Amino acid sequence: MAKITAAQVKELRDKTSVGMMDAKKALVAADGNMQEAIDKLREKGIAKAAKKSGNVAAEGLTHIEISGNKAAIIEVNSETDFVSSNDKFINLVNSIGKAIVENEPKTMDEALELKMGDQTINEAITGLTAVIGEKISLRRFEVLDKTDSQVFGSYLHNGGLIGAIVTLEGADEATAKDVAMHVAAINPEFMDRDQVPADRLEHEKAIFTEETKAEGKPEKIIPRIVEGRLNKFLSEISLADQEFVKDSDMTVQQFVESKNGKLVSFVRYEVGEGIEKKQEDFAEEVKNQMK
Repeated sequence: MAKITAAQVKELRDKTSVGMMDAKKALVAADGNMQEAIDKLREKGIAKAAKKSGNVAAEGLTHIEISGNKAAIIEVNSETDFVSSNDKFINLVNSIGKAIVENEPKTMDEALELKMGDQTINEAITGLTAVIGEKISLRRFEVLDKTDSQVFGSYLHNGGLIGAIVTLEGADEATAKDVAMHVAAINPEFMDRDQVPADRLEHEKAIFTEETKAEGKPEKIIPRIVEGRLNKFLSEISLADQEFVKDSDMTVQQFVESKNGKLVSFVRYEVGEGIEKKQEDFAEEVKNQMK
């Protein structure tokens, strides 16, 4: 058997854009023959998948998998929303969620190497990318733990375009799900006002003070007005202080307390948030095709 050198691996990677291990495996299987290794990668669909690696995948689905006292929330991206409704894509997302909640990886590299049957998550993603013809990627995940006295509540909006999971101390799953629906709809930044950084509070307070002075309010009532505006600001970004979406007469915290519970944590994923999407110019696209 021919000895595979690092230079050969690099050459094959440069030609096909596949990963180092895939390149080495192909060269070993081809006994060092470069063209045969390329053919093997093409047959497996890996080279085709690699060509898609530079594309922007900003659509897709979030998914939540709960198993006993563990839960995982994930986001898997595709290039178009058409693919995200494909059964094969949905099955892949569900399988990834199960593998992550069962194994609790700490990093993305660990997650991609988890086994799903006879292949890794990374291999499954690569394989489906080749079949569908679009870039698919596991973008992010978070694994949560709870105690026996705590409950999870989860909610997927619009089939998984937004996913939210909430942990409560006490109360019940129905209450936690109601809060998860609120989180999905309102998108709070913090659990409560104690989590808001002090420098941000000072910054907002300074702005409110200057605004109030500019309005010509009497000096002695400015602190009270500023405090009111600061409380309103907090009610917009703090989950505990927000008006509960299903009953605006109480805050989220008051709702949870009325069910003998306490807020512990929340995680909210929205598909594609923070990804710069490619802006399509339909007229320009038609013009280019006509050329």
